[in-house]
Amino acid sequence: MSAAAPSPAAGAAPDAAPGREAVASAYQHFEPRAYLRNNYAPPRGDLSSPDGVGPWKLRCLAQTFATGEVSGRTLMDIGSGPTIYQLLSACTHFEDITMTDFLEVNRQELGLWLREEPGAFDWSMYSQHVCLIEGKGESWREKERQLRARVKRVLHIDVHQPQPLGAGNLAPLPVDALVSAFCLEAVSPDLPSFQRALDHITTLLRPGGHLLLIGALEESWYLAGEARLVVVPMCKEEVMEALVRSGYEVRDLRTYIMPACLQTGVDDVKGIFFAWAQKKEGV
Repeated sequence: MSAAAPSPAAGAAPDAAPGREAVASAYQHFEPRAYLRNNYAPPRGDLSSPDGVGPWKLRCLAQTFATGEVSGRTLMDIGSGPTIYQLLSACTHFEDITMTDFLEVNRQELGLWLREEPGAFDWSMYSQHVCLIEGKGESWREKERQLRARVKRVLHIDVHQPQPLGAGNLAPLPVDALVSAFCLEAVSPDLPSFQRALDHITTLLRPGGHLLLIGALEESWYLAGEARLVVVPMCKEEVMEALVRSGYEVRDLRTYIMPACLQTGVDDVKGIFFAWAQKKEGV
């Protein structure tokens, strides 16, 4: 979970500090394992059907990285949460990867997997599926070994701060690419806060660099154990508008409609978006 000139949206309303404080307070009850069970174990974690949400997200990422246009040396994952699947295709193209999250419990969960400790969440089905769709003959164990080797640091982040990583952080900035999945809309109390958060993370990206953004459409809440988290509901057009305001050229924007069989009562999400955007020169 996670300075360019203020966008029109960012300057249109006063900073919603009380709303952000309420979001931060609610996240103190976030349970990583409950979140993982709800979203990355069956039924949503069933990768056997090509129509499922998991295969759709992995295809979007794999196909974008396969273009060869999103590459470089450094990549940062904004608001990693307790998940690593969003980097399985990225790790072939970037040798220095930074993962980030606002919550210590999520950074601890990532550490379990990165260090291959007992009790770490099993991502092997995701790794196998990515190797299958990439079609390079790579083994899933080699895929995971490469990702572990290329994640160089896991840092605290607060996307609502103009310097999201704080002063004196250890990340090599600006990075060549950003990835962010289900972060900005899940930690922003309203659309202006989402826009400001997008502006803030954009300062971490070099001009001409790429952002791959995955998020929820028309979602207002989700569960993670005892935590019931508020989400700012967004539509495809609002995602597009926010990216343009933050100085991006939108290269691709896809949507997925959540089928009834995957609406399991752990949230009210209606769909998912995937955006590939390139930061304009001079931004």
